[in-house]
Amino acid sequence: MEFQNIKYEVRNRIAVVTINRPDKLNALNKSVLDELKECFTVIKTNDEVDVTIITGAGEKSFVAGADISELSKVDVVSGKNFSEFGQQVFNLIERHGKPVIAAVNGFALGGGCELAMACHVRYASQNAKFGQPEVNLGIIPGYGGTQRLSKLVNSGLAAELILTGDLIDANEALRIGLVNKIFSLDQLMNKAIEAAEKISSKGQTAVQMALKAIISSDEVSESEGQNIESALFGLCCGTQDFKEGTSAFLEKRKPNFLNR
Repeated sequence: MEFQNIKYEVRNRIAVVTINRPDKLNALNKSVLDELKECFTVIKTNDEVDVTIITGAGEKSFVAGADISELSKVDVVSGKNFSEFGQQVFNLIERHGKPVIAAVNGFALGGGCELAMACHVRYASQNAKFGQPEVNLGIIPGYGGTQRLSKLVNSGLAAELILTGDLIDANEALRIGLVNKIFSLDQLMNKAIEAAEKISSKGQTAVQMALKAIISSDEVSESEGQNIESALFGLCCGTQDFKEGTSAFLEKRKPNFLNR
């Protein structure tokens, strides 16, 4: 599969998606979003992919935000459509059913921060910068930033970042819980691949059921979430992977999961 604005490759059951506009600091435009939507639609049904890593081309930027030359032309109606399409793409990334790791290798601003937040795990390089500076343009985050940031950190910190438009470094992002871990730039992808390989080595039915339960916690009450958890737990107990996993544990050997 070939794209104009992103790179996509699959190695050892791990997909790597790279936003590839380094001359524009990998800024998001409609074409990039179109390609991300197509790419993750394919990944969703590709049985050769267990985990995906998203990163940006070059050493300066993950995604530095929206393409302002394109954004500056919208009005009330097209602006709403602009926001809704970005939300649709990022919701697909978050909910397509397989784990996604963001390897944030520089600026993650505006839509870039929102893209990272749509991923399930976020690793950052030491030079990474995060922020939702949309108020500086007279707008607000439009790709889910007001919602995801409040849930990932807390409403007070989210309000401070969104209302001031301030940027934070990787250390502060780690402190407030926006990222999981920080690595040197030259180690970032290696560490993301290590995590992806570890996830891929597990029974993928359980991985996907767990991810579904985790995502549901943002959408339903705790009691409803526990009902979902119980139902998914029960489904796992009927799989061959459950029988293999428990047998391997009791026999003190490595399990051979077949993902069914």
